[in-house]
Amino acid sequence: MDPKSIKKPPSILNLFQSKCPRCRIGDMFIQKNPYSKGFMKMHDRCEVCGQYFDLEVGFYYGSGYVSYAITVALSAISFVAWWIIIGISYDDNRVFYWLLFNAILILGLQPWLMRLSRTVWLATFVKYDPDWKDHPAEIPERMNETHKHGW
Repeated sequence: MDPKSIKKPPSILNLFQSKCPRCRIGDMFIQKNPYSKGFMKMHDRCEVCGQYFDLEVGFYYGSGYVSYAITVALSAISFVAWWIIIGISYDDNRVFYWLLFNAILILGLQPWLMRLSRTVWLATFVKYDPDWKDHPAEIPERMNETHKHGW
């Protein structure tokens, strides 16, 4: 089946799969596995709809804020789950065991979180277009080819 004939509604699952925010079909990253070498290398454009992923020089610096918010939310969720399931107490160091668990969890998920934050950051600026086949992708006006990939 031709990917251009598929209409895919916007979904939060597409963010978790690192799909193009404009068509929700094309992959943003070259490597599908976030734990492989070169996991942060991105395509310049979506292979399906032609959307540019690098909108301007240093565009993805803002994804650090998204990554921070996701990490804080994930830490809060793990704290509440630990509190409900195991409990929190300073007497027997359970709170320190949670800190160790949370550190291992965050470090283990870091490659996936970095990709998710880039996907969410791009999705805040590039909206889903159900008629992307009829509308060509806009060329970014502030892209400087000489500074591309210079970070």
